[in-house]
Amino acid sequence: MTEPMQLQDSQRDLTLPVFIPEVKRMGGQSRVYLGNLTLPSSYPGSAQRPLFLRVGAAFFAGFFVCLAVVAQYASSNKSCLPSSLFTELLPTHVGTPEWHQYPPAEPTNAFPSMFPSSVGYPGPTQAGAEPGLAATAPAYPLHSGLVHLVSPTIFSQDNVSAKIKEFDIFRSWGSLSPWYSIQRGKFGIDSGPEAPDTCNITGVHLLHRHGARYPADHTKGTGPGGFASKLNMNAKNVTVTGPLSFLDDWTYKLGNEGLTPFGRSQLYDLGVSMRMRYGFLLKNFSETNTLPVFRTESQTRMLHSAQHFALGFFGYPLEGQYLQQIMIEAKDFNNTLAPYRSCANNQVPGGGYRGQPYADTWKAVYLKDTVPRLQQYLDGFELDVEDVYAMQELCAFESVALGYSKFCELFTEKEWKGFDYSYDLNLWYGVAWGSPVGRGEGIGYVQELVSRLTQTPIETHNSSTNATLHNSVTFPFGHSLYVDATHEVVVLNVLTALNLSSFAAMGPLPTDHLPEQRTFRTAELAPFATNVQFQLLSCSTEQDPQIRVIVNDGVVPLMSLKGCREHPDGMCSIHAFVDAQMENIRDTDWNFVCNANWTIPDGWETTTGYPPL
Repeated sequence: MTEPMQLQDSQRDLTLPVFIPEVKRMGGQSRVYLGNLTLPSSYPGSAQRPLFLRVGAAFFAGFFVCLAVVAQYASSNKSCLPSSLFTELLPTHVGTPEWHQYPPAEPTNAFPSMFPSSVGYPGPTQAGAEPGLAATAPAYPLHSGLVHLVSPTIFSQDNVSAKIKEFDIFRSWGSLSPWYSIQRGKFGIDSGPEAPDTCNITGVHLLHRHGARYPADHTKGTGPGGFASKLNMNAKNVTVTGPLSFLDDWTYKLGNEGLTPFGRSQLYDLGVSMRMRYGFLLKNFSETNTLPVFRTESQTRMLHSAQHFALGFFGYPLEGQYLQQIMIEAKDFNNTLAPYRSCANNQVPGGGYRGQPYADTWKAVYLKDTVPRLQQYLDGFELDVEDVYAMQELCAFESVALGYSKFCELFTEKEWKGFDYSYDLNLWYGVAWGSPVGRGEGIGYVQELVSRLTQTPIETHNSSTNATLHNSVTFPFGHSLYVDATHEVVVLNVLTALNLSSFAAMGPLPTDHLPEQRTFRTAELAPFATNVQFQLLSCSTEQDPQIRVIVNDGVVPLMSLKGCREHPDGMCSIHAFVDAQMENIRDTDWNFVCNANWTIPDGWETTTGYPPL
């Protein structure tokens, strides 16, 4: 005997039939069967409908109700159905370049005569005294390099534990990091870049890198642009979930090698900083009725970097305040600020620039577990190490171009430390102490530094120096301020050629693990807008004029140079410094380094930046 179960709801404002199962007891156990359908009395004529129609209607009703629930909870990733049922393929525009061309070629509202740059009536003005923080202040203003950039949420200082607060993602991108002031004592000298108590600053030679830039040509098929192209080509087959869901509407917004807005600000800020530190040196030019000569190269980002530095240093307008020399950067043109252009062996695979295989070996080690971890959120093509590495590069490049990048959220602190080290390997073996051409490529600038310090013309131009540009107008002597703009690889070339061997103290870099302590870090030595100050001093406690080398506000020890004694402020007699550099010049054969047919034996290593003899 069966009795239909009774509905308990007294109010049935329903538009769909309700199933009332029968409960039958068999052998002491209750079993549920689909029996007759009991319907609300307000549902006329439904009792005669065939059972299968009513079952089907209820099934679809439940399905659509579930869809409604899915839509309601989509933002919280909750669903009553497997997520795979709702995963869509990527739109075909994903990964395509998205570029905005500004300014417009022919703006319709541009009437220059209506917008003059001056209308007179300037009001009274009078320049004040020049600043001189480096000479007068008891402390030195430190530079964080983080203005305009947003940290990824997982590494925000407000969201991390005290254990990892010392980790800074912006300082973990190798040479893609923004420059920042090196902690006092980090390079081994417990002294700051301000003048020591008994000294006066008499001159500065500044060598700096360009600001943050876009990556190389996106059509090459590698790096960030290569990953974007690969994603776009496979978009019709690709689905993404979880942390990769942002790729659903991601486009490639990076340009090609030019300065980013943040990069422009870096050089402008660097110019302001150097004016605040060394503005008093301009008095020498007023007294001699001359203008400073700054140098850069013809490459767009180099010229723009120099111009933005000048805007920060001198202010607008620039006319009549300094002289900007632009050196051609192209193959077969001698240029100490781009020496690789005239060094043939630099282009030999596995010869001159040999850092990439070392970096590739390390990538396979530190990204071994990262590839499958990210692969689970992407279906449609197989990720490889280069794809994942490109995602890390996209984090850095998008951050310095757009201010923020979702790619940064994908990786752990350990993986960022691995990425940072990959740049160390690439540049150590490619252009610095581990490269057979590092010293040779930097020796031309060392020759020019010695020439300026001694006010003596270079007798024989047998390196990357350009004899045509070495004259009293474009290469003047006796100035208290020199500023040269270059690339990060050249900064490392020069530090290597100067024989500042404290940076090479750890020896060749391993590719199978990350050393706990490193004396060579590209984030410290060659980040975007890196700067090297050769600071000239006159000290009451020293008989001879002194020189210091300061990299990103970190004082570098010079006692490794012949004739330079250990000094608490990192100083060395200019005479001893020049003698040591002249010996470096004599011991460096540019023609042999760049043109000889030498080969690198298996297992060969160097910490002097010179090829096997």
